[in-house]
This record gives sequence, C-alpha cells and structure tokens, in this order.
Amino acid sequence: MPGMTLTAYDLTGRTAFVTGAAGGIGRACAVLLAQAGATVHCADLDGHGLAGTRSLIESGGGKALTHTLDVTDRPALEAAVTDAGRLDVMAAVAGIMHTSLVLETREEDLDRVMAVNFKGVLYACRAAARVMIPAGGGSIVTMASGAVDAANAGLLCYSASKAAVVQLTKTLATELGPHGIRVNAVAPGWVRTPMTDRHEAGLQHRTETAMARLSPLGRVGEPTDIAHAVLHLACDASSFTTGQICRPNGGVVMPW
Repeated sequence: MPGMTLTAYDLTGRTAFVTGAAGGIGRACAVLLAQAGATVHCADLDGHGLAGTRSLIESGGGKALTHTLDVTDRPALEAAVTDAGRLDVMAAVAGIMHTSLVLETREEDLDRVMAVNFKGVLYACRAAARVMIPAGGGSIVTMASGAVDAANAGLLCYSASKAAVVQLTKTLATELGPHGIRVNAVAPGWVRTPMTDRHEAGLQHRTETAMARLSPLGRVGEPTDIAHAVLHLACDASSFTTGQICRPNGGVVMPW
C-alpha cells in the first residue's frame, strides 16, 4: 500500500531513554531500540547490570550511555533526562514486585512499590515531556501489566501501582497530544524475567507451566516479545496511536 514502509521503524538519529535497563524487559527494550538506530540512555540502580546492557548494545554496533540512579530520586532522574539533550523516546520500564495478602500488606510495602512503579514512572514521564514539548514531539511508553485486567491474590501493591500507571498514561496522552507527543502503555502478561523468577527452580517451573496453559499460544512471554511492542509504540509506525494500552499477553486476557 502507498506510504507503508519499514523506514517507519527506523530510529536512526534519534535518542531514547530507558529506565530499568539493567536487565529483563528494560534491557531488551534498550537493546532493540539501539538496533533500530537510536542512541540509548540506559538508567537503573544496578550499575553492574547497566554495564552489561551497554556492552550488548555496543557489541551490536549501537550507541549507549548509562546512568546509575534510583527512579524514586526525582532530581537525579530529571538531571539525567535533561543531560541527554535531545529526547525522542522515553521508555519508563523500571518496576518492582511485592507479594502479600491485603490483610497482611504493610504501609511501608505499599509506599515502596508505589514509589518505584508509579512515582518513578511519573517522574520519568514529566522529565521527558519537559524536553519534548519545546521540540514539538516525541513518544512516551510506560510499562503497565496484565495485572490491571484481572484480580490476583497477593498482588495488591503491584496491581494498584500498575493501574495508576494506566491512568497516568491516558491523562498524559490527553494533555500532551496537542504538543505532538504520544503516550502509550504496554501491559505484558507473564514474562520470564528476574522479577518473575522469585521461586526455587521446581516451583518456578510449575508456575511457568501453569501460566503457559492459560495462554492460547501455550507459552509464557520473553523480554523480547515486550520490547517489540515498545519499539512499535516508540517509532513512526504508531504515529496515530496514543492513550492506548498494548497487551502482549499471549491471549490470557482479551478485554473489550
């Protein structure tokens, strides 16, 4: 069809910023955005993991810069985003998991998860928007979760924080659209990452097997599955998409 070309996925000459880039989904996103041509600023609390991500990017011929920081440290995150100069893509991926029943959830647990999963995303989005508005455009991608579409015992803190990210995404899309900035969320299903690898080997295998059975595709996700969704939302191929929740979840949840 006229106008359709793979150059819409080309990020050559553009700059991306990825939080949570030391491993898992964040690392996969950083590597794929670099493979698409972007210069990628990788941020995470784990400096050793960041070095590994940078090595992967550079070994593939890409360009990466690293920022060892905590996304809950707003001044540090804002300074890193500002120092990046030009910014075309923000992928706010950093997040943590906490498991406890509602009646056993401590206030400090809820505060910690909300600080990373919601406030950390809020800080990243605001910092990105302040750079993108004067430039007249950009793409912000947040990381939600399939947990926002289904009730899961023990995941109050995580689910609530990700539901807040969804509402943040929709609100920002409304506010930033007039400035040419698109804001979308990715809500993954079960993905094999260090975050989900919380159990001893036997139990972890049984958990993944059970999750795979829930999917029409018969498998759990890999970080690269989610990274491709992020790339699509980051590039020109999704230029008419904003305020949306992309759900690479293997079909486990199919909301209207």
